[in-house]
Amino acid sequence: MVASLDARGTHAWAEAFLDEAERHAEALGDLDRESGDGDFGTNLLTSIRSARARLEQDPGERPADAFSALSAAFMASGGTSGPLFGMWYRELATAAGDAPAIGTPELATGFAEGLATVCRLGGAAVGDKTMIDAISPAADALAAAATSGVATADALAAAARAARAGADATASLVARRGRASYVGELARGVVDPGAATIALFVESAASL
Repeated sequence: MVASLDARGTHAWAEAFLDEAERHAEALGDLDRESGDGDFGTNLLTSIRSARARLEQDPGERPADAFSALSAAFMASGGTSGPLFGMWYRELATAAGDAPAIGTPELATGFAEGLATVCRLGGAAVGDKTMIDAISPAADALAAAATSGVATADALAAAARAARAGADATASLVARRGRASYVGELARGVVDPGAATIALFVESAASL
């Protein structure tokens, strides 16, 4: 990955994420069946198909455009988490703005603003066994990288490691938000599918 991301770079990121999300959709759905209402995988596939169509129809000329396509696709999907993903991607697009290329500072801003938005709308916090548990550490890693002037590739690699660690750690938690909160201790030992999806998204950028 180069020092910054242009429109082609974020498009490739989005496509790589959609490939990984589709490959893991069944497993993510299984996690949701163990801890929630079981519709996560189905809704994720709906979002993937919509996002692919949007990206194919209009690849975009700015880095923000790929994030906007993801946002629109997830906002239109069913379930409780789809709109939260959609709002998070929208904040990434907003942070990218009209810039022809973005780097660590813009990504750090987008992750931070996205985290704040999802926390506000979803009412969750770190430790509640939700997507927040992966977003928050990734946002912290990017913020630290931006302050230190770390290159984009290295910043995303650090964010990917943080997101995956945060997602994996949800297995030890008892959910306090979302459908998983209804089953209490029965969901202990199960990774939150939303957090796992966030980890896949960040890892998809780090692997380019």
